[in-house]
Amino acid sequence: MKQVLDRILQHFIADGQLQVRWPDGSTSLYKGRNPGPSAGVVLHNQAAVRAMVINPGLGFGEAYMESHLDPLDCTLYNLLDVLMLNAMRPGGHVAERLASALRYVRRGWIQFNPIKRAQQNVAHHYDLDNRLYSLFLDKDWQYSCAYFRHGTETLDEAQAAKKHHIAAKLLLDRPDLEVLDIGCGWGGMALTLAKDYGAIVTGITLSQEQLAFARQRAKDEGLEGRVRFELLDYRNLHRRFDRIVSVGMFEHVGVGHYRQFFDVIKNALVDDGVALVHSIGRSDGPGTTNPWVNKYIFPGGYSPALSEVFAAVEPTGLWVTDCEILRLHYAKTIAIWRERFAAKRAEAVALYDERFARMFEFYLNAAELAFRVQGHMNFQLQLSRSISAVPFTRDYIAAAEKE
Repeated sequence: MKQVLDRILQHFIADGQLQVRWPDGSTSLYKGRNPGPSAGVVLHNQAAVRAMVINPGLGFGEAYMESHLDPLDCTLYNLLDVLMLNAMRPGGHVAERLASALRYVRRGWIQFNPIKRAQQNVAHHYDLDNRLYSLFLDKDWQYSCAYFRHGTETLDEAQAAKKHHIAAKLLLDRPDLEVLDIGCGWGGMALTLAKDYGAIVTGITLSQEQLAFARQRAKDEGLEGRVRFELLDYRNLHRRFDRIVSVGMFEHVGVGHYRQFFDVIKNALVDDGVALVHSIGRSDGPGTTNPWVNKYIFPGGYSPALSEVFAAVEPTGLWVTDCEILRLHYAKTIAIWRERFAAKRAEAVALYDERFARMFEFYLNAAELAFRVQGHMNFQLQLSRSISAVPFTRDYIAAAEKE
């Protein structure tokens, strides 16, 4: 296997360089044709070598979780930077290219997401111990891309700015507008819209842990009369709302369910209503989810290309009244999460174990780099049933954010 991996790496590393220390103690250096980052990896056993040969998309992360490999004279971030950058090059690793093609053929099944399966997928990640998320999230428990207007904001400031930016696009121009929050998380967005904008909000989620937490927050803040949280799948909605917001939930819908999702939004909006969908996307066209992420972090999850999203919106008759792309905002957000998690890593080990901590730090490092070197971004899609539901220009957004 060493000889096979050696040949693979000679072709794979085109940008930067990678040093490898093999299980027998020998080392090899792979220099790319182009300048780029440098890193090293220690392969502790043959299991790590096999993982990098046969199924690196899944096996590399698993090998790190099991301590079968470690960074060599660098950080995990440095190591993943080299590998993920080179993975974007056409050609690359033959086995991973074939595996990716097979995943694309099977992605309809991988992302098949009926209600029962959706509940199981949500529970896998969002029903983890809330104390884990308290280690790295902001004070409002926003588990999505923050908005850095200047780039110098603290995480709390940037998350507050994200909510304010979304509220501006929702045109909350009068009190008591009824708002639906699809995938409400720990309740921060719903509570903010009620407290700061006078909205009456219904938040829906499939996470038992988040539901209990959000309800307690509403009670503690005296907002039970204005905010209600329900354990409900969006497909079971049978009401209409003035406004709809969904932040960080569309990634869990599944490609085969996109048309249904936007049909639900259309049917749940009043005639002059406005919806705002905030989601991770990809700039390089339709693809697949990394198999390690699908298995260990977000089963059934997928970051769509805009071409896939617009193709699902168009048949519904909804107007796309605005679309904004946030490029590096999530990279900066996750960088802060990663630093915070690293500072409290021992607490994560105490909550779970070393293997879990290695899994979670691998996830945060890889997620940040997906936005820096692999074409991921965020988009905010504003939708309405009516051509005249929002002003002629985008000036109202900036004006609302100055208030």
